[in-house]
Amino acid sequence: MVCADKVKKATGITLTKADADFVREKVGYVIGGVPPVAHHSSVHTILDEDLNRYAEIWAAAGTPNSVFKLNPQKLSELTKCQWIDLAK
Repeated sequence: MVCADKVKKATGITLTKADADFVREKVGYVIGGVPPVAHHSSVHTILDEDLNRYAEIWAAAGTPNSVFKLNPQKLSELTKCQWIDLAK
């Protein structure tokens, strides 16, 4: 679970829950299938530092029924993310 207070402290961003229409409009994908790249709009990607513990991770690939494998380093390169401790 994401700790909104940690995100606010680290980034200045106040998180709110996005509805399905907002997500589709901003990134072009449905909730449950949003990939970390290839969005309609530029997004600020924040990843939990704990992902770096894993040799491989899986990300959504554009639909709720598809995923792809990569490693945290590649995900960081693709997304130009900000790593923070964001878990509750």
